[in-house]
Amino acid sequence: MHYRSQRRSVLFAAPGLVIGALAVGAAGGFSVNPAEIIALIEKPHLLVAVLFIGAFAGITVEQALSRVRRQAWRARNRSRWQEGPRTNIASGPWVPTIIPNSPKRLDAAEQLRIVMGSSFTIQPLLNKSEARVFRELDRLVIGCNPTWQVMAQVSLGEILRSKDANAFSCINAKRVDLLLVDGNCQPRHAIEYQGGAHHQGAAAARDAVKKEALRRAGIGYFEVVAGQTTPSDLKRLVEKLVDKPELPKCGSR
Repeated sequence: MHYRSQRRSVLFAAPGLVIGALAVGAAGGFSVNPAEIIALIEKPHLLVAVLFIGAFAGITVEQALSRVRRQAWRARNRSRWQEGPRTNIASGPWVPTIIPNSPKRLDAAEQLRIVMGSSFTIQPLLNKSEARVFRELDRLVIGCNPTWQVMAQVSLGEILRSKDANAFSCINAKRVDLLLVDGNCQPRHAIEYQGGAHHQGAAAARDAVKKEALRRAGIGYFEVVAGQTTPSDLKRLVEKLVDKPELPKCGSR
């Protein structure tokens, strides 16, 4: 009875063992004859040994094939790795953006060292055309009111203030050609001399920034255009802009 029950259990398990042997043999690259496996059912210990050997051989062959595939892939892509990163591949959001370091601000000692090792030459404050306009404008302004003055190449950062740091940085380095100030050194009117090249590049945009900043501060903005503004036009402009001096009251000394 014991022998019959053992044989019956082996027979019931035979289909599964056959399928397992076929699968293992196929994975290991071996051809397996189902008739030979069925013949081994009568000897279970031999069948287990065959299955173990087949499984071990299949794993070994699979690992060898995997190594061969990895080596072949590395050989195909070796040149790509040796070339380094491609410049035409856009960096994804996972790549941190490299922000260049801002230039180090030099202290006074370093600035002095650099200046002592350099040479400087005189740069005229105004070109010849601007200088002619300056002299004529200065004469007319003093003739209308001796307390007023004309200044040249004045930085907007010296006559304008703003609580908005970004707005101030937009005008800090910009200049006006000529500035009319009253007897209290209060900026009153800016006059820009527009030469023959005043429409080139971004000059018009820069002038628009200066004009708007001056307007918001209450400072007038006017233009003298070369070839268009005559001496008479300049005189009428000065008479309109400059305040007349106050006349002494009767009885005052």
